Amino acid sequence: MSENVDNEKLVEVFNGSRWEAELVKGLLESAGIDANVKDGLMSSIVPYVSPTVSVQVNSDQYEPAMEIIRSRDNNQ
Repeated sequence: MSENVDNEKLVEVFNGSRWEAELVKGLLESAGIDANVKDGLMSSIVPYVSPTVSVQVNSDQYEPAMEIIRSRDNNQ
């Protein structure tokens, strides 16, 4: 994630399993949108625990990110 992202302006665009969150993060980053997976640390420390994790983007990238996620959902 870029260093110029203000953590106070991060908004959630996806919430799900770790592997889905990583997939969404990759889709967003391939479109040029910086994304961050939040709360994923615990699932890598304790792999048998499967907490829900979220993908966050800078608030000014919310709409473009949601368009990509909606497009992904419609193609499944």
